[in-house]
Amino acid sequence: MNNILKNIFKLKKEKSSEQFEPGVTMVQTTPLSEDQLKAVSFANVALRPPQFLIGCGQSVGLQRDHNEDTIFSMSSILADGRNDVPFGLCVVADGMGGHLNGEIASAVAARTVARILINKIYTHLLENNPDPMEESLQETIEHAVNEVQKNVVRYAPGGGTTLTIALILGEQVTIAHVGDSRAYFIYPDGRIQRLTKDHSLVQRMIDLEEITEAEAKNHPHRNVLLKAIGQAEPVYPDVQTHQIPKSGHLMLCSDGLWGVVAEADLYRSISSQSDPALACKEMINLANKNGGPDNISVILVKFQG
Repeated sequence: MNNILKNIFKLKKEKSSEQFEPGVTMVQTTPLSEDQLKAVSFANVALRPPQFLIGCGQSVGLQRDHNEDTIFSMSSILADGRNDVPFGLCVVADGMGGHLNGEIASAVAARTVARILINKIYTHLLENNPDPMEESLQETIEHAVNEVQKNVVRYAPGGGTTLTIALILGEQVTIAHVGDSRAYFIYPDGRIQRLTKDHSLVQRMIDLEEITEAEAKNHPHRNVLLKAIGQAEPVYPDVQTHQIPKSGHLMLCSDGLWGVVAEADLYRSISSQSDPALACKEMINLANKNGGPDNISVILVKFQG
């Protein structure tokens, strides 16, 4: 993080992309040969200021009659010759199927968290000689999620939603997470690193070694969440900060994508397209080809320079 960001924003705890919370896994696809890597990798052109591209995609799927997912993304760059401040905000919210007002819950969650973080963080960056923020980024995001919880309970009673947030600031990204939508890093060499841990019954059973990862994919209770926005009790998100991978990607998606398409196929879609929007379209097509049992939402960030 450059000097202006260090002076303005405090990080509660910094974690590199090689450090993991318990249960977070890093999966490697089938190793690629040098020729294969050349075929699917795009030249990393050093850009100043550093920039990233954001693409997104969404589909109702093939077995649902309406959409309960909400996505939000924005990006900007502030460069004055002294400091380069890339900023990005991505949100995926998956309304809980079968619950009253699930689609309203996801929309309220995405709008609320985007509005709060833009007002508190993005607008603060645009001030002349801004004073340091009293809260760390993590604390600001936690407080934003608390407000999301209140608004969902108020405006979508009986509804619920997952919420996965990625706040990109300088060379770091802070991930906040409730539910079973996911965030991943995708590296050019084929590695896929999951950054979030599902708040689900099957994940708890995996942790207790009652079932395996393979058994969880077809478990009858695989859609049961233990934590979601809209529950009666307070909701505390998992929040962690990572160093952005050079020449890699960040992906946020609902379980309508990760639960249907194999990680190796996700990687192939991402690595075969230079435009992240086209990669999102290809991944959604794969999910629908595999039956499209749920709404599908994905945001893909391509880091370059």
